[in-house]
Amino acid sequence: MEQILTLVCKLQPTDEQAQRLDDTLTRFAEACSYIHTTLPANIRNKDRMQAMLYYDVRSRFQLSANLAIQAIRRVAMNRKAAHETGSAVEEFAPTSIQYDARIFSFRERDWSVSLTLLHGRERLPLRLGTYQRGKLKDAKPKAAQLCKHADGTYAVHIQLHRPVD
Repeated sequence: MEQILTLVCKLQPTDEQAQRLDDTLTRFAEACSYIHTTLPANIRNKDRMQAMLYYDVRSRFQLSANLAIQAIRRVAMNRKAAHETGSAVEEFAPTSIQYDARIFSFRERDWSVSLTLLHGRERLPLRLGTYQRGKLKDAKPKAAQLCKHADGTYAVHIQLHRPVD
């Protein structure tokens, strides 16, 4: 058995990197909205959604292959959750993107992360405290979530899989 520990780590992007982060978050949210409004509401299976819209989403929004798949997954998960609770899917805000090992990496050497953005990979420095550094030391995280917080700052929520003691 294992537990998942999520570390919230602040990013320190340059002004240009912040603009690229915003562009990516906006385009991702637009892709999610497009997927949701284009497909019939009763389709909630991510594989079926992917078969129907993957190439269209990639070309229309210039997303990398994995970011397009993440957008489809986001819509599928939101539709499933709304179906289970009997509510409607709300609009998609440009506030977060889920990343996996193909489009995210952590580097301890300089305490930075590499993320696939709209126009390629970006290496972004992290601002970490002692607690985060201790947990990330020698870690090999495979997933994270890029988030833009309400105060306009950026963070990456790094997920660490640890065995339960």
